[in-house]
Amino acid sequence: MAAGRGMTIDELARLSGVTSRNIRAYQTRGLLPPPRVEGRVGYYDDVHVARLKYVASLQDRGFSLAAIQALLEAWEQGQGLVDVLGFEEVLNAPWSDEQPERYSLERLLQLFPEAAADGRLVERSIELGLLVPAGDEFEAPSPELIRIGAALVAAGIPLAAALDEYERVARDAGRIAERFVKLFEDHVWEPYVAAGLPPERLAGVTEALQRVRPLAGETMAVALAKAMERAVAESAARQTARFFSSPN
Repeated sequence: MAAGRGMTIDELARLSGVTSRNIRAYQTRGLLPPPRVEGRVGYYDDVHVARLKYVASLQDRGFSLAAIQALLEAWEQGQGLVDVLGFEEVLNAPWSDEQPERYSLERLLQLFPEAAADGRLVERSIELGLLVPAGDEFEAPSPELIRIGAALVAAGIPLAAALDEYERVARDAGRIAERFVKLFEDHVWEPYVAAGLPPERLAGVTEALQRVRPLAGETMAVALAKAMERAVAESAARQTARFFSSPN
């Protein structure tokens, strides 16, 4: 996107994955605000990307376009488009600024030598979403996870065991994420819906969502640190006892 100019409809289509035809249809139905027009060309921005993502997420949850339109209209009646889009931007904001990176097979084998002898380890990494084939290379959606895995392997942890642990951690993280989302839904979103989606309360809901977003990660960081302190202390006590009790 050119700085200050915005995106053409074709550029918006490529970025959002929504066809130009559907973008125009959304505009006609009022689901998408009109672009800024210069001459005969319309230019879109990140607000339009956020709106398209939000419409897609509601469709994925079974909402019809008519229902989405009614929801947006209900919000816009009292607050205006800026407040509605502000909520959508917070809702669709990424949870990490991490950028994917590409690795050659040679580089991966340097980091994970065991994979040279067992190709199933690479296949397992692909199944877990840690690697995505990209031509002759592999793309890592989260390079940080690759770095962590390499550090574990360098410390003596078998790659297969590290992958097993990542799978368990990912399952645990999914359950924790669901609980935090449910907290927001039960105590912020559902009362707002029960009240009839009053437009004057939308800014408060947006603010609550902004507050909740970082708290899940912060809570887990603190809880894990405390749990690791206890687990390491218990392990140290067990291993020390074994050392002193073993015959010389």
